[in-house]
Amino acid sequence: MNMKKETMGTLFALATAVISGFSIIVNKFFVASIDPTVFTAVRAFIIGLAFLIIAFYRKDFSKGVKKINWPVMLLIGFIGGAVAFLLFFTGLGLTTGGRAAFLHKTLPLYTTLLAFLFLKERITKKQACALVLMFLGTMAIYCTKINPAELWSNPSFGDKLIIAATFLWAVENILARGVMIKKESNYIVTFSRMFFGSIFLFLAVFYFGKADILFTLSHEQIIKIMVSTLFLFGYVFCWYNSIKLINVSKASTLLLLAPLVSLILGVAVFGEPAPAMQLAGSAMILLGAFLVSRVKSEFVSGI
Repeated sequence: MNMKKETMGTLFALATAVISGFSIIVNKFFVASIDPTVFTAVRAFIIGLAFLIIAFYRKDFSKGVKKINWPVMLLIGFIGGAVAFLLFFTGLGLTTGGRAAFLHKTLPLYTTLLAFLFLKERITKKQACALVLMFLGTMAIYCTKINPAELWSNPSFGDKLIIAATFLWAVENILARGVMIKKESNYIVTFSRMFFGSIFLFLAVFYFGKADILFTLSHEQIIKIMVSTLFLFGYVFCWYNSIKLINVSKASTLLLLAPLVSLILGVAVFGEPAPAMQLAGSAMILLGAFLVSRVKSEFVSGI
């Protein structure tokens, strides 16, 4: 049974990586024509409602609403569903899709350390070697400088926003994994992340005086948001099923496959540069992800 959970959790993580790789490039195209705060708020609200319906259908609220740790759920929504998304999509509009994808995949570097400190997840030698290999691959790509262009007007500042968002997602992952260890439904966690996150984002929309943008979205912009929402739904569905079954540090490391997809699409769609150092870094990340996929999760039996 534990082996089945391990396999399913790994497959969910790999599916998340593929969806993430495609969605970053798709969203790079969409966010160029839609305000990032409005864009993320509408998406999060739709996804939040979808997972609320799923949670009710599964009777995940049957144990009683009062037994749910709502303060942590609100924190997950604020950190992971609002601030991190806002920082990421603002940064995505300033840097290339390929760079954003690889910088986002520094997630396991933060997540593994936080999981070790707060969840007592053990880091095996094989996993440590894989993380080092993937870190070096990511650094090889990060150190490859590019010149600003129309679709990546301020890569340096955009990169910083992406890194900040990634660290906040690592914090959110630890909070989510922590409540799941205590038997909280992953669907309730996902609902909280997206729905409460959307509330905070809508507050930001009105606070920054962007309500007119929200209420004057064109037909084309609405279609773009809906397509992006489908990608996000697939991402969060697979991701939270993954970290319910395997260690969050392992699942987040497998997400490093995503930038390979983003890199290829970025070159093909936007003509983004792909120098030899980036390709070498991609190969290192791919090898590291393969190694970590063979690491068993210490806490699988406890879920």
